[in-house]
Amino acid sequence: MYIRKIHGPHTVTMPDGTTMTRSDLPSPRTTRWVASRKAAVVRAVDHGLLSAEEAIRTYSLSEEELNAWRSAVAKFGEKALKTTALQQFRD
Repeated sequence: MYIRKIHGPHTVTMPDGTTMTRSDLPSPRTTRWVASRKAAVVRAVDHGLLSAEEAIRTYSLSEEELNAWRSAVAKFGEKALKTTALQQFRD
């Protein structure tokens, strides 16, 4: 069995004491972005599990898209990532 060498941490401890690993992240082939998957990527970037550049490259996101997710979570929390709540949380 071959284990791929990765750069950066394998796990991070979240502020609430839970740990997040790279296996908690969505698949790189994800095409349907529900709020929970967006939130996982944002948490990983914000807590140092992934760099923003790595997230953009891995998930084929634009820089603006990732920054919009991060800013929505920072301002309103993870519930702002739901598509049905877009009208409520627009600037």
